[in-house]
Amino acid sequence: MIIAIDGPAASGKGTLAKRLAAHYALSYLDSGALYRAVARDMLSIGVALTDRPGAEQAAHDLDPSSLDDPALRTFDVGKAASVIAQYPEVRAVLLDRQRAIAKTEPGAVLDGRDIGTVVCPNADVKLFVVASPKERARRRHQELQAAGNTASFDDVLEEIERRDARDRDRATAPLQQASDAHLLDTTILDIEAAFKVAVDLIDAAMGPTGRET
Repeated sequence: MIIAIDGPAASGKGTLAKRLAAHYALSYLDSGALYRAVARDMLSIGVALTDRPGAEQAAHDLDPSSLDDPALRTFDVGKAASVIAQYPEVRAVLLDRQRAIAKTEPGAVLDGRDIGTVVCPNADVKLFVVASPKERARRRHQELQAAGNTASFDDVLEEIERRDARDRDRATAPLQQASDAHLLDTTILDIEAAFKVAVDLIDAAMGPTGRET
């Protein structure tokens, strides 16, 4: 079973995807971590974010064992990731990595921005998770504060809005809801409520036999 979860930054899709993976005993991949890791590696060795061949090489050289690095959650790495994620050559390299995870038995939950439209267009269930920009900025600001980052709320909101525009308007694999994805708005939902709604949607889609109905 493959569950594809897409949505903008800080919509709650990552936390939700982890919970769903545990609930259904499936593998989990935060595809955004791949782009953040590429950006981190570029920043660490001084490769300019505008260096597209350098970004492609960094994607090829990515060590998948480093995806739990706390540095991936920093404000600067997040901003850098949204820049290099626009490059078709980087997305092409990372596409294979994502699809390999999706093929893991008995299945996987993948979250990102183009999982249901590009990475796994034939996923068994697709969710498109959204929340208002201000609520997403509040969540991300709270997360950054907990990690010791001093970015202001206004800076975080501005970056959220810029990232939405970059993700939505890029030529390759733009952020958009797949035609067969279920919309889940988490603006006024905590994780427990969002999880329950998601499970109900998935169970209804898969049916009592665990197969798509």
